[in-house]
Amino acid sequence: MRLLVSWASNVLALWVASLIFDGISYDDRFLILVLAGFAFGVVNAFIKPVVILLALPAVILTLGLALLLVNAFMLWITDKIVPPFEVDGFWTLVGGALVIWAVNMVVQHVLKPEEWGKRSRRALPG
Repeated sequence: MRLLVSWASNVLALWVASLIFDGISYDDRFLILVLAGFAFGVVNAFIKPVVILLALPAVILTLGLALLLVNAFMLWITDKIVPPFEVDGFWTLVGGALVIWAVNMVVQHVLKPEEWGKRSRRALPG
């Protein structure tokens, strides 16, 4: 369930970023957005931890600000994996990464999937 929420959240975040930035496009085809959301999730799950580890000195020196560039790099990789999904320019990548982060934070805060199991246990008597 958490994987589906994460995927849907990525799709929503990519869509919002495409509304804000003209440089983010997906040929106005929902399937491309869904594929890009899936690819972005896979990239974040497998490649991002390695990149963060390699960039750890920069992350520490910038007090975490370098993570924004790591997220922009993940968005760039997604652009390369899903060809109809396009992100044009460095600042669009950085701005898109910031918007995607913000949307995902809001969605995760609203839905709180880690507490779904707790809620169902609280509803049971005893």
